[in-house]
Amino acid sequence: MPYRRTAKVQERLDAQREMIVAAATRRLAEHGYGGCSVAAVAEGAGVAVGSVYRHFPTKAELVVHVFRQVVTREVEAVRAAAGGEDEPVERVLAVFETFAQRALKAPRQAYALLAEPVDALIDAERLEFRRAFTEVVAEHVAAGVRAGALPAQDGRLTAAALVGAAAEVLIGPLTSGNAGDVAELRTFVVRALGGSDARHA
Repeated sequence: MPYRRTAKVQERLDAQREMIVAAATRRLAEHGYGGCSVAAVAEGAGVAVGSVYRHFPTKAELVVHVFRQVVTREVEAVRAAAGGEDEPVERVLAVFETFAQRALKAPRQAYALLAEPVDALIDAERLEFRRAFTEVVAEHVAAGVRAGALPAQDGRLTAAALVGAAAEVLIGPLTSGNAGDVAELRTFVVRALGGSDARHA
């Protein structure tokens, strides 16, 4: 009997944790990191502030957890989009276009992931975010080089440069709502890869 009671308590705690994470995810998407206070998350989850701290000792740890879930989802989305293309250049383009489209649909969340002032713990998580995207792009660049569709190059270096540039390009549209610069991203990526503007413009 004691074991069954303990299991039920754990089940309730797990459910409460899920509600807290869901509320934090909503707050991040709607208000960014600055608006993702522990009090606001607690209110959104329908729990006491102390309950949030029971699961996540600091706001930074809670947001890192949310970041990891969001990043996993975004990486899966761009990987799936790239998998539907035949040519290596088009696969790389699909990664950046898909990420840009999704970012512009949730600008507060994307800005938090890319550039909003945050705690050091979350800033470190951003590096993991970029590494994950870099790996996806590097796979397709390397495939393009092997197939002779792209000139010889270091796939990881090219991918890291493209991810950094794309993140920088997106900051303006995410804060201003003007997506004009994003339209030029396709041409930039093709030129950086060494592909043909005529074929991929």
